Amino acid sequence: MSTAIAAVPPAEKHPRGLYVLFLTEMWERFSFYTVGAMYVLYVQDAAQGFGWTRDQATTVFSFYLMFVYASPLVGGLLADLKLGYRRSVMIGGFFFMAGHGLLAFRNIPVMYAALACLVIGNGFFKPNVSTMVGNLYPEGSHLKDRAYNIFYMGINVGAFLAPLVAEYMKGKFGFHPAFAMGALGMVISVSILWFFRREVAGADKKPDRTRQLTALERRPIDDVSDARRVGALIVMFVVVIVFWMIFHQNQVALTYWANENTAWNVTGIISNAINPGWVLLLTVPLIAFWSFLDRRGKEPSTPTKMAIGMVLTGLAFYVLYFAGKAGGDVGKVSPWWLIGAYGVLTLGELMLSPMGLSLVSKVAPIRYRGLLMGGWFVAIAVGNKLTAIAVFWDEWLHSTFFAVLGTSAIVMSLVLLVLLKPLKRAMPGI
Repeated sequence: MSTAIAAVPPAEKHPRGLYVLFLTEMWERFSFYTVGAMYVLYVQDAAQGFGWTRDQATTVFSFYLMFVYASPLVGGLLADLKLGYRRSVMIGGFFFMAGHGLLAFRNIPVMYAALACLVIGNGFFKPNVSTMVGNLYPEGSHLKDRAYNIFYMGINVGAFLAPLVAEYMKGKFGFHPAFAMGALGMVISVSILWFFRREVAGADKKPDRTRQLTALERRPIDDVSDARRVGALIVMFVVVIVFWMIFHQNQVALTYWANENTAWNVTGIISNAINPGWVLLLTVPLIAFWSFLDRRGKEPSTPTKMAIGMVLTGLAFYVLYFAGKAGGDVGKVSPWWLIGAYGVLTLGELMLSPMGLSLVSKVAPIRYRGLLMGGWFVAIAVGNKLTAIAVFWDEWLHSTFFAVLGTSAIVMSLVLLVLLKPLKRAMPGI
């Protein structure tokens, strides 16, 4: 029996490698969200940044988000064909270090070089660390959804800490030392993966060996053709594009709202900690709830969870719609409006984002798994480019802006509900 097959843990217990990847991803996300929390405010700052207009900041950031989430398609393919998953994650980590380090310098060409490094780094890092999580478990394991929930919690520990550290560092030392903290986070991330590499050795499986494993225990989805499985995933990718367009307003329009229309004594940077804070509060109860339903054979399918997530996303932006009305669209309102809306949005996110990662891991044909994990991030990329809808932030009433996004989410949830039956036929048992 090969080393890859022997390394697969029992189905009833999460392996230690999950927590190695948890910490690796946590510190990478700390670095990534250091940039996300500050960028649009930084480039508009005339003293420390470049004095750009809001539309310029929004447009450049939307392009950055598009490229940063499209790059995993290439990184996943290279890992599948040649590099392997752990090596690809390490390469991505070094590019991340370079990118965050370069952002510590005030120079427009250097800034673009930094963003390019972050794009390349994300391409190698994100799809492959996510694929490694799934590879820690036997094919068909019912623990995969909950493993991705735990992994997603690690993402959000880093995302929660980043705005807090960024707000402190920016206030005390300025934007550039705050950006440098991102490089430090990546040093920690790469070091963890290197020192505990033996714990994740079984997750760096080659496709042919993994196929041997699945041949031992056939599942219903193994009788579905590769083409139908890939087609079902592409449908899911298209549907969730709208979610990403809406969700990543947290780094654009919702940062503007928090900075200018929320009655508190901090900047909009700190608002980027609200969503991951909710993730940390809600993840464990949600995992317990799914476990409760699973024991009774009533846990919803992954596509059903994602449809519910889209509904909640729409409702969150209707909360913000009423917040806009309460403030007359230009005045300041209590931060509880923003905190409450983020609570609903986060519950929707937990139904969608980690479930999507799990879905790809379970449905993708094994020889295309890294590539299709990259495809999931391409869907995020398209949605992130559409965050450029925030250029209408100053042209529309704020309540109108929120209503448009909320309605878009509700419409797409209905589309997903209509497609549930054919999707379930294409991915039985998922």
